[in-house]
Amino acid sequence: MGKRVRRIAVLTSVALFVGLLGPAASAEPGAARTRSVDARADRSSGARPDTVVLDGGRLQQTKVRLQHGDPRLRRAVANLTGRADKWLDQGPWTVVDKPRPAPGGDVHDYLSQAPYWWPSRSPTADNPWGCPYVQRDGERNPEVDSGTDRLDLEKVFDSSYDLALAWHYTGKRQYAEKAAQVLRTWFLASATRMNPHLDHAQFIPCKYDGRAIGIIDFSQSYTAVLDAVAILESGAPAWSRADRAGMRQWNGDFLDWLTTSEFGRQEAAAANNHGTFYDLLVAGLASATGEKDLARRTVRDAAVTRVDPQIAADGSQPQELARTRSWHYSTFDLVAYTRLAAIGQHLGVDLWRHRGPDGQSLFQAVRYLLPAATGRAAWPHPELEFHRFAASDVVHAAADAGDREARQGVPLLEEPPGGDLWALRPAAEQLDSITG
Repeated sequence: MGKRVRRIAVLTSVALFVGLLGPAASAEPGAARTRSVDARADRSSGARPDTVVLDGGRLQQTKVRLQHGDPRLRRAVANLTGRADKWLDQGPWTVVDKPRPAPGGDVHDYLSQAPYWWPSRSPTADNPWGCPYVQRDGERNPEVDSGTDRLDLEKVFDSSYDLALAWHYTGKRQYAEKAAQVLRTWFLASATRMNPHLDHAQFIPCKYDGRAIGIIDFSQSYTAVLDAVAILESGAPAWSRADRAGMRQWNGDFLDWLTTSEFGRQEAAAANNHGTFYDLLVAGLASATGEKDLARRTVRDAAVTRVDPQIAADGSQPQELARTRSWHYSTFDLVAYTRLAAIGQHLGVDLWRHRGPDGQSLFQAVRYLLPAATGRAAWPHPELEFHRFAASDVVHAAADAGDREARQGVPLLEEPPGGDLWALRPAAEQLDSITG
């Protein structure tokens, strides 16, 4: 009996040591022993989530470390559950409760308004919108947050992700139940579900009933929902087989619309962050619905169709630097790239290692941000509202992918509001708040 206790203690110590090393250690000698210990840890802590962007095995390792009392993880989980607790008495939300339906007349159609377009005249009885609308780049029109589905959509995305992660790390049933309620109401229940298309996203009053660039309303965050669903499917008591089948059907229908509609084709052709995020959404949906070849091809093609033309030799992103929010959009585009690279890693495609003809790479793009991200230098381009912490996640992602300069910069990063959750959900999010 004494030998068995000592043996368990040794295995536990090894598992803790392996978890602290993180994924980069798997390339070192002894990787086979590490995988063996990790497999035992996975079996001891429930089913491994079949996530799309996040690494399900890493989520399991982190859960084991938490169960063994890692103090840094306890603080991060307290931040996460603080966020999740706030969602428990909110929602659920639905597209059918907006004041007026989308231009097509179906209340189940999603509706949002272009954020940077403003009325040029005072509204009158004959011109209630104040048309024509004019563009003011980077200046958000507050009317877009009333009368449309945009803010409710953000709450669906954020709450389902926070709640699913909180359930994964704590096992508390109320988090899974709330996440399931939010997802069923928005996507599945016949009376309240959203139709799986974006024909009326980012409309401009008196000008367009919808626009292709409205796809970014989903593409910038929906892959987090795919991971939330995968986490619930790993054993959440509130998530049924019918829920799983329903979400798979909705995602498949949405992917069909995304890849065959005129709006989808236009967004696929976008040369800036819209094109990157489109690829992220297609790859994520394809992976989640079992179309692995499409997902793999999308990530592989992005090396030439996105990285090479969008990133300069010095790592700058010229099309994002041209914006009035150049810092935001430079980090924003890299959120899409790093998440796309994470999908690729699950599929055997290494987007991080790609080098363009002039040396373009994701590593180089992150390095371009490092002086400002670490506070060692000012950002030398126009920015209406600079937030240093906006780059924290993409620097973490590059560090995890093996970049030495990024690793050296991690201790100098500014902690985002609400705490640094990278250890719990190691995939980049847009940490500053702006839509577009």
